[in-house]
Amino acid sequence: MRLPPLPAERWDDRTRDAFKALLPRARRNPEGAGPAMAPLAWHPDLTEKFLGFSVHLLFTSTLPPRIRELVILRVAHRRDCAYEWIHHSQFGTEAGLSAEDIAGVADGKAADAFEQLILDSVDELDEKSTLSDETWAALSERLDEKQRMDLVFTVGGYITLSIALNTFGVSSEH
Repeated sequence: MRLPPLPAERWDDRTRDAFKALLPRARRNPEGAGPAMAPLAWHPDLTEKFLGFSVHLLFTSTLPPRIRELVILRVAHRRDCAYEWIHHSQFGTEAGLSAEDIAGVADGKAADAFEQLILDSVDELDEKSTLSDETWAALSERLDEKQRMDLVFTVGGYITLSIALNTFGVSSEH
């Protein structure tokens, strides 16, 4: 691991406070934070801001959970982020995705036309850093402005997280 968890003796109140948006008090330590979050303890100011944004994407986004998990899984697959793929496969199952749905994400294929549009939107954003007018209009048939914004920011946020996890050498605990 390139950026290992910050040693326990270096965690101070500021470091623990940086995790308050995501972790309950009892988990604000190297073991409780887990392999993905513990390396972030090196930079509490960044962590606090990034986790605030991440909490929105994961817990208060206007995207339906099933759609959110399709987006995150497609990003994880495209960015070869094993940690996110494994964890969000579980979250996706909890959001109603079947094993076949999840396998399809890796192939960029969905049985449902709208879910295919979602996967294609992730690919388009990742490849071009924008959505075409046609894609934006097609998304507007089922998603309102806030939901489309959340889709764009979920793609970008999880690309950023995947880059960080891959670069820091975070692997799945499974």
